[in-house]
Amino acid sequence: MPRTTAVPPAVPAAAPDRGPGRSADRSADRSAGRTVSGGSEFVPLLRQIKEQGLLERRPGWYAGCIAVNALALAAVAAGVVALGDSWWVLVLALPLAVLWARTAFIGHDAGHGQIAAGRRANRVLGLVHGNLLLGMSYAWWNDKHNRHHANPNHVDKDPDVGVGVLVWTQRQAAGRQGAARRLTRNQARLFFPLLLLEGIALKAASVRMLWSGEGERRRGRGRAVEAALLLSHLTGYAALLLAAMPPGRAAVFALVHHALFGLHLGCAFAPNHKGMEMPDPDGEPWGHLRRQVLTSRNVRGGALTDWLLGGLNYQIEHHLFPSMPRPHLRPARPQVRRYCRTVGVPYTETGLLDSYGQALRHMHEVGAPLRA
Repeated sequence: MPRTTAVPPAVPAAAPDRGPGRSADRSADRSAGRTVSGGSEFVPLLRQIKEQGLLERRPGWYAGCIAVNALALAAVAAGVVALGDSWWVLVLALPLAVLWARTAFIGHDAGHGQIAAGRRANRVLGLVHGNLLLGMSYAWWNDKHNRHHANPNHVDKDPDVGVGVLVWTQRQAAGRQGAARRLTRNQARLFFPLLLLEGIALKAASVRMLWSGEGERRRGRGRAVEAALLLSHLTGYAALLLAAMPPGRAAVFALVHHALFGLHLGCAFAPNHKGMEMPDPDGEPWGHLRRQVLTSRNVRGGALTDWLLGGLNYQIEHHLFPSMPRPHLRPARPQVRRYCRTVGVPYTETGLLDSYGQALRHMHEVGAPLRA
């Protein structure tokens, strides 16, 4: 695959924005109700994107996407019932995992307000595709993901680069002890195997956070609705498998299915930020344009790449305009790329395999001091 391309600046870099600022249009680009920071560099690009109608919603496109995904899920479920008496049913774990990833992408887009004009409608879509169909808390994911969007790759503010099973800076690695220290030494080679556990980990985290009653919409009626939908998912998933096959085979199918789902979902998110710039927590704050572009990486590809990665391969455009509908990300890319060149902000894009290579090299370098 081709190597990374970082568009060089055409003119000296403009001065970074100072402070959070305000967007030229508060309704132009929101991330689940939170207004995107504006500034001298970002506002002209925002104006151009709005004039082209790229922030206008595409309800018809999403209706078709949701309908096709629902029909495909129903077809696979019917196949599970038909093949349940044979171990060949395990083959269906792969298409089911791929369709679950499509479902997750729809929930992701609903969380950013990309699908419907009303916040309530987007929330209903998120609850259906997250809690009911995937068994993953929509409110938990949305809260975590919005904090990531606000400060990507910021070690003190982005939960995606906090200390967890993996670590993302050598300072984090220095504090590891025992088994965690041994894991960090080899985290690059263990990354993809660990993704096999991500499908189960997402459900466990959702249940844990919902049980704690902390955070956005995890109290009162919202918490009860989420809990009911998670329970409905678990009951329906178990009933489908146990009605179609013996308990042992059902357990194997569930494990294979969740492993493939976690791997696919992790592979869609891994290329986006890992190995990109990480803002200095003690340094001068970046404006919205630089905060999003310098920490994000695009992945080149065609229609198949767009489908497999759910549009997240246009990570720069998505982070600049979180409410931009998925089908508008590809048309926005050339304009964003040209604008970044004009203002002297490097725009990074690479091939899919090289994006994984960059992320793995970063993880390997983070663990280097522990291997010395």
